Amino acid sequence: MTVELRTLRYFVAIAEAGTVTAAAAALHFTQPSVSRQVRQLERQLGLELFVRDEGRLRLSAAGRAFLPLATQLLAQAERTQAAAAAIAAGHLPTLTIAAPATTLTDVVAPFLATLGPGDPMPAVRAEVPISVYGALARGADLAIGATPWPAGLDGRPLADLPLWAYVPAGHPWAGRSEVSVEALVGEPLLLPTPDYYPRRALDVAVASARLAYRDVHEFTSAEVAQAVAASGRGIAVVSDDARFDLHPLRVLGVGISLYAAWEPDHYAATTIRAVVERLAAFCVARYGPEVTPL
Repeated sequence: MTVELRTLRYFVAIAEAGTVTAAAAALHFTQPSVSRQVRQLERQLGLELFVRDEGRLRLSAAGRAFLPLATQLLAQAERTQAAAAAIAAGHLPTLTIAAPATTLTDVVAPFLATLGPGDPMPAVRAEVPISVYGALARGADLAIGATPWPAGLDGRPLADLPLWAYVPAGHPWAGRSEVSVEALVGEPLLLPTPDYYPRRALDVAVASARLAYRDVHEFTSAEVAQAVAASGRGIAVVSDDARFDLHPLRVLGVGISLYAAWEPDHYAATTIRAVVERLAAFCVARYGPEVTPL
């Protein structure tokens, strides 16, 4: 059984207007045509939707139960048609961004606060770093990762963000603005686990300098690492923005590169690219010109 949207509209119009004549006038159709279509709907559904009462129609109990369902179907159909028109025009009603949780919190969320009413409605999806670009095949429009995008995708570098060492206000390094890897490895460090990009970047720098950590405590949450640093138990080395009134020191020679990627045949690829350009400019405005990718 297939129920046409037109027939549902006739039913809803009569329910709202109270008479076939008024509904036909509102719909710009003839009264016999509207009556015929509603009777056909009743036959298809096997329901008596109206009670005929001295020339007027009253919703039956079945009609009252069916009315909200019909209204919802018509509203969904209108939304679907509007979305299809937007797609055909290359417009992007909703922009779904996939990124690791830290990137969503510290980079994407502050950027979304700058969007205006003419921009797509944003949605975000937290992904583990290894699967972030795969999210494009699962419905995301834009993916942001810390490794270059795979072959077959379009993309651009976004920013080269610093790695931070966080110390509490009373720490001897609290008056400094930067610290070397050589100085860090001799201190008790509160680090992300090795599956996080900031930890990998630091590990590469330590290995390249032929150094070794002295005292390391690992955390799966950068925020927890900062909380422990605030208690004076070590130095948190993460890429997150500062929390708990900690003092940031830029780790010299170590950073996190961010990349944006999207499907080249996305119907709104032009819109996505424009958003990415704005995001890159936002990173420079937020963190300084030194984060501009080389």
